[in-house]
Amino acid sequence: MDWAIKERGYSQRRACGLAGISPRVYRYRSTRPDDAPIRERLRALASERRWFGYRRLHILLKREGIELNHKKLYKLYKEEQLTVRKRGGRKRALGTRAPMTIPQGQNQRWSLDFVSDALVDGRRFRILCVIDDFSRECLATVVDNSISGVRVAREFDRIAEMRGYPCMVVSDNGTELTSNALLQWQEERCVEWHYIAPGKPMQNGFVESFNGRLRDEYLNEHLFRSYSQARRIIETWRHDYNTERPHTSLGGLSPKEFATRSNQDHNQNRPYL
Repeated sequence: MDWAIKERGYSQRRACGLAGISPRVYRYRSTRPDDAPIRERLRALASERRWFGYRRLHILLKREGIELNHKKLYKLYKEEQLTVRKRGGRKRALGTRAPMTIPQGQNQRWSLDFVSDALVDGRRFRILCVIDDFSRECLATVVDNSISGVRVAREFDRIAEMRGYPCMVVSDNGTELTSNALLQWQEERCVEWHYIAPGKPMQNGFVESFNGRLRDEYLNEHLFRSYSQARRIIETWRHDYNTERPHTSLGGLSPKEFATRSNQDHNQNRPYL
């Protein structure tokens, strides 16, 4: 409106007509006070009490002798954008958010996830699957009715006794994997941990692919009568997966064959001192 009147020389009536408003609306000037002292105090209280809504802040202002209608206070509260944010879900460990590189050797990166199934009598059990992302080798399939963060850390130490600790571990944000026990394990073993974004299982694709093979080729083909039977049968399949089953992404080699050939190539290309 001001631009049309000043720059184009339009009359006020014509400019208002083009904008579709009444000249009376354009000429109106608010007589409402700016309430600067109240706004300043409201912002100060809100910064001190970040989880207080406008009702509690109203009580605090009253205690200080500032009489204000609750409707007006709410309007000031909204204008100052002091609305309390809704609490999100539980606190999640963030881990590393740097872009993930393709591993070029064993133990550079492990990934893990859980798979669930049930016995014939309906009792549920979980399988902790640990994969070496370089060779696709399944390092462990731990079967139990409950697997805590302490148990996960213990299984990692058991695997590390045979092949050493990884440089990085990739997982989702499950409660077991963000427990204090596992966070302490990461710190003590100096192992970097990458938590994938919630709801993005494709960011943990190696172990997700393994889980699909495990379910399609074995879990859906067998009935388990006890935990011991499930452990025995799944361990047999894990050994077959590592040593016999050809992997298309490894050029038709099994994970063990691929790892052995990779170690041989590395030793041949290593310079002599």
